[in-house]
Amino acid sequence: MPLSSHTSLRVDNHRRRLMIAGVGLVGALVAGCASPPRIDGATAGPSFDRTGRFALLVERHNAEQEAVQGGFAWRDTSAGQRLDLANPLGNTLARIDLQPGRAVLTRSNGAVEQATSPDALVEQVLGSPIPVAGLRYWLRGRLAPGPAEHVEKDADGRLYRFAQQDWRVELSRYDELGPRLLRLRRTEAARDISLRLVVDGQ
Repeated sequence: MPLSSHTSLRVDNHRRRLMIAGVGLVGALVAGCASPPRIDGATAGPSFDRTGRFALLVERHNAEQEAVQGGFAWRDTSAGQRLDLANPLGNTLARIDLQPGRAVLTRSNGAVEQATSPDALVEQVLGSPIPVAGLRYWLRGRLAPGPAEHVEKDADGRLYRFAQQDWRVELSRYDELGPRLLRLRRTEAARDISLRLVVDGQ
């Protein structure tokens, strides 16, 4: 076998070991995190609530890896959406309030930041974007408005796999409200992003 083939084989094996290690790390991180409490508050109508754990793995193309884990609480009402992000012990790191054309981030120290994109605000906290706008629909087992590709459904006719908003999404373990397991992947110029959400309650 030529030298170049040996080199390519070693590189491929190294990448495969990194990928296996990354998948195992994400699963372990999710298992060890506490969910933040459900978001309470008076609403004019019904609300959609989910709580659970997340694990975020960023694999840079120079073989460096970054992992972030914690808990989340989601509340969706007619007035807007709210997302709480917590550390592995369940202490809130930040709260993001969403209204049409406006996203507000409130950190645990009281500092407030605003932007038109909630994904950009989440990246300031976690170091990587999360598709907050899409989660409003995906947590319910629905496609977000706009184009979607490679849409697949499971044997019960529920949304299972698709690509939307530059993310590849897989939904499973449904209960009466929606999926309890969401796997999201995104490939950028210099990094691959994997996000796993495990829903614990409502």
